[in-house]
Amino acid sequence: MHRPFEAGSTETLHQVQRRNLLRCAALALSCAGLLGVLLALVETGWGPLVRFDRAWVEPLHGFARQHSAWTASMQTLADIGGTVTMRVLLGLAAGWLWIQGARMLAVWAAAEALIGWALGAAEQTAVDRPRPHFADPVAHAAVGGSFPSGHAMASAITCGALLALLWPRANRTGRSVAATLAALAVLAVGWTRIALGVHWPSDVLGGWLSAGLVLGGVTVAIELWRPGALLRDIRRIDWRTRPRVQRVLAGEGTDAKAPGDDS
Repeated sequence: MHRPFEAGSTETLHQVQRRNLLRCAALALSCAGLLGVLLALVETGWGPLVRFDRAWVEPLHGFARQHSAWTASMQTLADIGGTVTMRVLLGLAAGWLWIQGARMLAVWAAAEALIGWALGAAEQTAVDRPRPHFADPVAHAAVGGSFPSGHAMASAITCGALLALLWPRANRTGRSVAATLAALAVLAVGWTRIALGVHWPSDVLGGWLSAGLVLGGVTVAIELWRPGALLRDIRRIDWRTRPRVQRVLAGEGTDAKAPGDDS
């Protein structure tokens, strides 16, 4: 199995670091640009966007009123994928990384959660977009503006960060499965916000774009602050993680050993 961070030379590690830095910078910049365009359309009340939002929310609200089982399932899914749950998961990952000695990687995970929360709160306050309003709502959201969706943003940040942590140790099949599950989780949480009538579709899209900005931006900031530290921590986790956990993530045989394991 190919392990991208087990390089044989310092030059190779530098190449991997530079490539990752460019990818994360491209992610952050592209999401920032698209988010700026979307925000401008929201603030100006662009007609096609308003009609698009209403074309989704209003029929779904009518459907939810007539199908209580559907509404209950959407609410349950929204609760499971709520902002608190997502941040706790990322916080637990940061704590585990810290215990393992991957301190900069732990800082990265914690920063993703904290900066994501702060940016989302700031955006909602600044934009102050009204949420969908119905005389007989089927669900109620927390106090705050509608743009962007906090659920969509938190789930995208957490799933994206956890996927990035698993990626180096997984084989091609493992990566495909993990990426698919992460994408489905993010889409499902975003869908619940529209189906329950507490967010416009553009709010969910704004949450996803904000998440991409945070994921890419935090990574670039840490790479510029401590060049190569994230890659070194990933290699440290490779050496210290129990062989059984590594075999599960990598899909390797039962007699495979982790680097440095003498048992």
